[in-house]
Amino acid sequence: MSVIKFGTSGWRSIVAGDFTLANIRLAVAGIAAYVKSQPEPHRVLVGRDPRFLGESFVDEAARVLAGAGVTPIVIPEAAATPAIAYAVRTLKTSGAINFTASHNPPEYNGIKFNTHDGAPALPEVTQQMEAVIAQIEASGAAIPKAEPPAGGFETTDVRPAFLKRITELVDVKAIAKSGIKIVYDPFWGAGRGYTSEILREAGVSVETVHDYRDVLFGGHAPEPSSELLDDARKKMKEIGAHLGVATDGDADRFGIVDEDGTFIQPNYVIALLFDYLVETRGWRNGVAKSVATTNLVNALAEHHKIPLYETPVGFKYIGELILQDKIVIGGEESAGLTIRGHVPEKDGVLADLLVAEMVAVRGKSLGVQLRELFGKVGSFYPVRENFHLTSEQKDRFTEKMKADPAELSGRKVASIVRTDGLKLILDDGSWVCYRLSGTEPVVRAYTEARTESDTESLKAAAEKFVLS
Repeated sequence: MSVIKFGTSGWRSIVAGDFTLANIRLAVAGIAAYVKSQPEPHRVLVGRDPRFLGESFVDEAARVLAGAGVTPIVIPEAAATPAIAYAVRTLKTSGAINFTASHNPPEYNGIKFNTHDGAPALPEVTQQMEAVIAQIEASGAAIPKAEPPAGGFETTDVRPAFLKRITELVDVKAIAKSGIKIVYDPFWGAGRGYTSEILREAGVSVETVHDYRDVLFGGHAPEPSSELLDDARKKMKEIGAHLGVATDGDADRFGIVDEDGTFIQPNYVIALLFDYLVETRGWRNGVAKSVATTNLVNALAEHHKIPLYETPVGFKYIGELILQDKIVIGGEESAGLTIRGHVPEKDGVLADLLVAEMVAVRGKSLGVQLRELFGKVGSFYPVRENFHLTSEQKDRFTEKMKADPAELSGRKVASIVRTDGLKLILDDGSWVCYRLSGTEPVVRAYTEARTESDTESLKAAAEKFVLS
């Protein structure tokens, strides 16, 4: 069985483990076969984040594409994932291959494939690619490659057009006018020269940390999570910043720190921006969230009388709703969002700048805004935990998830949702959602209580259900 499996956001593996040149050739050959099955022009962007050997992987992919009769367009510099997605649409290519492992640790790399509309490939596309990969492996056939032409493969810079588009979506003049100070942490990643460049160009006072290439990302995952943002907090305190913003390794995810150093979890950022966009843009066509994302979004949708779409985990499902112009904003608790009129892909650059606009226009810290939001629709306290299981425990829990429990540690289950995994809605409005990892013996448990005091007991109940 092939080790190449495209999950919720592409294929990822450890470099020199399963992520080898031989497997890269297989993956690209599968993508090329899919592209050739689609209408012309058969032209594909090939980009990367700043990870180790990224340049070599891009070159290899370009040669395999050319060998299959697909024209590669190489992006020479590390590029943000949303910028690559935007370029697919503006350059009207057949799609994009992006070498990135996003927020995974530095020993990983991966391949994301966006289709001709700029959206992450849907399951029917990745299944087609995987079938071709399996056929090539079974046949043992050699994968043809082509040498670059005399002047090299065609190249493009995706950054300028993308930055221009972001300034059309965000009121950067309002940010500058407010006089707020901002610290940006690109985590040594592909977001370097994006968020900070837009802010500086607008005249905003912005300082950066980790603003240089480091293929080891400081020795940890390039993930803008609370525990990894201390350097940004230190810089914020040093300059008296009102806001700290960050992006992950490929700049499709965001991280937000309030003026007092408090990390504002993505669940809350999505809800706050939803409320803000309805208020300032007047958009009312809908809102989307994954099944594991806070029900604060549900409450706001009901408050604003706006349609709610609850999707499986995987941004491609939200991307489809963006393409259909059904939503104001779509987001996932794992720090991915986009908005109406933008790419059907996660965009950490856009998220950071929209938060900056929201703080500037409202003239209030995020903590104050969140308390006001709770006052409007009630309070919500979401938490995510991972439980590592033995293979036997995972097998048992897989069977357990097929049942419909009537209660959870004495709490009555009011309804069950199976959009993705098992979601138990309890009679007091709190909930627990379980999702099994497809690549390791891990179960993710998402919980949300309506009061802070109930959070710990709900987490304990969720854990007991997994381990008992």
